[in-house]
Amino acid sequence: MDKENRLKQIAGYINKMPSLPISVTKVIEICNDPRTSPADLNRVIRVDPVLMGNVMKLINSAYYGLSDQVTSLVRAIIMLGINTVKNLSLSTAILGTLSTKDQFQALNMDGFWRHSLCVGAAAKLIARHIKVDQKNLENYFIAGLLHDIGKIPLNNKLPGEYLQAISISDRKHQSLVKSETEAMEINHTESGHLIVHSWKLGEEIKDAVVYHHSPESYEGKNKEIVYAIAAANYFSNYFEIGFSGDRYPEKPQEFIFTELGVTVDWFEGIEETVNEEINKAKIFLNMKK
Repeated sequence: MDKENRLKQIAGYINKMPSLPISVTKVIEICNDPRTSPADLNRVIRVDPVLMGNVMKLINSAYYGLSDQVTSLVRAIIMLGINTVKNLSLSTAILGTLSTKDQFQALNMDGFWRHSLCVGAAAKLIARHIKVDQKNLENYFIAGLLHDIGKIPLNNKLPGEYLQAISISDRKHQSLVKSETEAMEINHTESGHLIVHSWKLGEEIKDAVVYHHSPESYEGKNKEIVYAIAAANYFSNYFEIGFSGDRYPEKPQEFIFTELGVTVDWFEGIEETVNEEINKAKIFLNMKK
């Protein structure tokens, strides 16, 4: 099968993926408006019992550790922040769509999502370390959670070739993204780009998905988040937290770590915190332990 036919198969899979729920699409649209207020968000969320339940579950979870239970949706939105609510909505919708075992033919689903959560949690800690605006911290988490999303259609539509890519990576001790291209002529950053475009997930997520294996070639306006996802991805693979098929990842160029002010020692210092964040995130994303 040539590259064109593979891309057609992947595009066909993506086109048949369920759309994001209307309420989630509306939440994203409202949150992207700088004039949005918690009351605006309340009007959308309160008519979606599942989404409302997720917001209330998060604010009252161990993740926030509040002494008194929050019962007001508006108060929950104010306390969480508009961006957190947007990314919670997006995360739960995407995981609900893509977390079935039949979509993971070549990779282990639980290992994949643990790796993804690790990258999200580590990227958020990097963002805090480089003093990213508090309201933008959750953007780093969602970008990390979704950085490898392109592996899912490759697993589903080309499982035999994907196993071959993993085999090449193991045999040659080279990165999986390089082995994907060798085995299939396409890789997960390309298929991930198609998903992000299809779901209109925005420039920051698109750039993180497309460039997390080639941050040194990125020249856009979202360098901090691209660099953070690249570094967090390497951290997750290096410390073997979860597994997404990449046993021999290429280390990003040193200037990436210098720009972020992080080192291997710094990453060792956050490992316990990252694992705690993963377990907390699983609670509000309704994932198994």
